[in-house]
Amino acid sequence: MHYGALMDETATALAAAIGARVRSERQARTWTLDQVADRSGVSRRMLINVEQGTANPSVNTLLRLSDALGIGLQALVAVPQAEPFEVIRAGSAPALWTGKGGGRGVLLAGTTPPDILELWDWTLAPGDRHDSEAHVHGTKEILQVREGTVRVTVGDQTEVLEVDDAISFDSDAPHSYANDGSEVARFSLTVFEPGVGTATTTEASHD
Repeated sequence: MHYGALMDETATALAAAIGARVRSERQARTWTLDQVADRSGVSRRMLINVEQGTANPSVNTLLRLSDALGIGLQALVAVPQAEPFEVIRAGSAPALWTGKGGGRGVLLAGTTPPDILELWDWTLAPGDRHDSEAHVHGTKEILQVREGTVRVTVGDQTEVLEVDDAISFDSDAPHSYANDGSEVARFSLTVFEPGVGTATTTEASHD
């Protein structure tokens, strides 16, 4: 099987798994499509496509849905495991973002709510840029460059990082990662999002 066909097959399987999980979590809460759309800011049409596994949702869309459902991004995209720990073998983690130049944002691992910790491996091809919406209040990120040069913008402030440089910042503001160089850039990213699902649980208890 060619690499491109394998990637298409993997993406199709991931989309189906995400759709099934979103539908299951929504039905477990007895929420309608309109209620999830209102809570997440994701359109009803997009939500239907996600649940049917026919959409290729962006990282921002997945974050909105996982926050609205109160389950965390890792739980939304991962295959459930019964063990007290979760092992993610090399090459098995999902790429949730693909750049026009071939870059990838891979979610390697994550913890369960309420305090979510995620570990990402990002590759940016020359010219690649990922723009992220503001995350929920209190979210923080730590980034370390492993290869190349990465331009990090948070709000109206920008820093250019080189190999082994690191940065930490509050990511409850619009932010982006970009590769303005001529070589591939790679960085590790840790995201901390506190209190995931607590608002949802409180709202549900009053419904």
